[in-house]
Parts: sequence; C-alpha cells; structure tokens
Amino acid sequence: MTPKRRMPTLGELVAGFPLSRVVINNAFRLEDSFKRFRMRRAQQHGYMEAVEAYTGYGSTRRIRVLGRVQMLPIALRRTGRRRFPSRLLGGNTEKAVRGWRSFTHVAVPYSRVKVHVDDAVYEFEADRGGIIDQRIDVDLQPGWRTITFESVDGQLSEAPIFIMPEEQRVGIISDVDDTVMVTSLPRPLLAAWNTFVLDEHARSAVPGMNVLYERLTAKFGQDTTPVLYLSTGSWNVAPTLSRFLGRNLFPFGPLLLTDWGPTPKRLFRSGTEHKRANLRRLIEDFPDVKWILIGDDGQHDAKLYGEFTREHPDAVVAVAIRQLSNTESVLAGGRASTSARWRRDKPVPWVHGPNGAKLIQEFARIGILDRDAAAAELVDLSESLADVRKAMPYPPTQYPDGRSAV
Repeated sequence: MTPKRRMPTLGELVAGFPLSRVVINNAFRLEDSFKRFRMRRAQQHGYMEAVEAYTGYGSTRRIRVLGRVQMLPIALRRTGRRRFPSRLLGGNTEKAVRGWRSFTHVAVPYSRVKVHVDDAVYEFEADRGGIIDQRIDVDLQPGWRTITFESVDGQLSEAPIFIMPEEQRVGIISDVDDTVMVTSLPRPLLAAWNTFVLDEHARSAVPGMNVLYERLTAKFGQDTTPVLYLSTGSWNVAPTLSRFLGRNLFPFGPLLLTDWGPTPKRLFRSGTEHKRANLRRLIEDFPDVKWILIGDDGQHDAKLYGEFTREHPDAVVAVAIRQLSNTESVLAGGRASTSARWRRDKPVPWVHGPNGAKLIQEFARIGILDRDAAAAELVDLSESLADVRKAMPYPPTQYPDGRSAV
C-alpha cells in the first residue's frame, strides 16, 4: 500500500519564506557560536568530557545505544552525577532538583566516543548536539545487559540496555506528557514550565496508568515485554523522567527523546516528526513485533497513531487514547479530531478513557486484558483523584505532616 502523501505543516510552509530562512540560518549560527563560547569557558575552568549514558534497547542481533557527551567538572565525574532508578540498579534516591539545572551542562558536538559491548569496542562521533544515537550489530542474550561508554578523556559511564527475546511478539509504546504524567498547562508554556521551573517531585502521575502498564506487561511476557517512552521532551530531562517513572512504579524502559534548538531548516525541531521517525525506526528494528500505542487526545497523538496504523496495520495490536478533562483539553489547545475515520480505515481496535483504570476496563472489553473485579474499585479511586493536577512538593518518602513513610 502506497502511503498517503503528508501535507506540509504550517511551520514547514513558513520556513520556506526567504525572511524565515535568514532568521533560521542566523539562529543556527548563533547557537553554534554560543556553544563554542561555553566550551572554551568550561575548558578554562578545568571541565572535561564525559558521556551521560541513556537506556538503550535492541534485539539479540542489533542494539541501539544512546548517550550524550557533556563537559563536566571533575568532582561530578568522580561522584557519578546521574543515576538510574534504584529499583533496577540499586543506590540511594537523589535529591530533587529544579529542571533548569539540567540545561546548564555544556554539550560537546562531534566528539569521538567508544562504546564497549562485552569484549567488542566500537567508535562513533557525536552529532551537533553531542548526541550518540547508533545501531550496533551484536550477538547478545535476551534480558537486561550493560554497555559502557568511554569519552576521549577516558571517563567510563555505564547504561542498561534491554535485549528483546526473539520470540517476543508484543511491545508497548507510550507518550509521556498528559499520558503518564499530568501537565495541565497551555502548550506554549508546557515545555518551559515542566523543564525549567518545577521541582522534579512536583509532578504527579495520571491515576491508574502505572497499573495499566503493569497489567499489559504481565499479559504479554512480564519482564520480556518492552516498554518504550516516546516523548518530545529534551534529552536534558532524561534522568528526571527516569526517576519520575521509577517513583511512580511504571515499567522501566528506554526513553526516546529529542534535541531542542534550531536546525538548518527550522527554528524549532518538529516534535511530531521526531515521533513519526522513531515509530518507523521501531518497525525496522523489530519487524515481527506488534505494538500497543498509548497516548492522549491532545493535538497530535491520535492523528499520529492513526497514520501509523493505516501505514502498518499488521504492526499494531491496539491504540489507547487517554481522554483529557475539559480543563486539560482547553489548556492543551483543544482535542484532536475524532479517531472514527482511523477506526473505519483499518480493523485496529481503539480504546478511550480518562485514566488507567477506565482503559483497563476497555482493554478487557475488547479481549486484550482479562476481566478483573478489582478494576472497578480502581476506577472509583482514579475518579476520586481526577482533579489532582499537581503533586505536593515533598519527597516521596515523607507524608505531608512530616512523618516518614519508610
């Protein structure tokens, strides 16, 4: 089937104007000049290169490794600035930090990095944003494995990588904002507020979604079921999002984020195109796997998943859309157009619900999950939490009155 030609977005049309091209080119060059200035300053203060290693994924024959080269003070390099959720790798809970601190680190463009996979060593060059995003042909056993990055200064950093068993046939792809994490802010302010202002503990999970994900992973293989979180967020917030998912008991899995900033063709990167490209890449990486796609009915997920199911109907088990409340919908810029036409086009089931508990019932209705009497109680609990928009800014190990929860 020939994919339907995609109409250009408003941003793409505006970018084609001569004046827009001048602005974009100047912004592109200005960012590069600012990066070079920050790198010189960091080197003068004794900073050295280190790789912030992110969770990867792959099959027994090919893996995708993810990381970012940054300039760090020696003290941070020695202590290990970033940790993964303690329930996977062990260790103590980190202190909460304001989001803006994640953006004070200096990325190193085009740096050479070595990747150690068992006894093999591979060498790659980071991109303009310092990002390492590479595929490597391997021969690995299924399960969680560890790879090691080595910077040009010899600094080592480890990251877990999930190797999917060859017999695994179902995986989960999930959005983050307004799908697993409550945001409730206007889209123009959403990224700035969540990224720069909020204490990382001042974020709350969408009620019942962690239980939904636990039920789905248990149904399709438990520890062998891949869960990938596909978001338009910046790589700078990857450690914060990992800790959020861990605190709220979501299945641990790779984050597929993006690098903010201008490109040669756009003043801002396209979040929709980032998601579209990663969905296609997952089809290439796992041609025999079918996916459960989970998002919200904001402006893009339903349309994006609809396009994907139309192009790859045999690669989708079902689509789950979390329905925003009226307030959330207004703040998010309105709901997407109805998904009825997507359901007409292809026989892929779509389910809708305001929270995880309702989606559990919907998945049970179409036969993907088993019917569970406890789901009704979970619906009542989720509805009682429906008006919660922001978590209290106290640590998760402490009650509001100061008593320890540990």
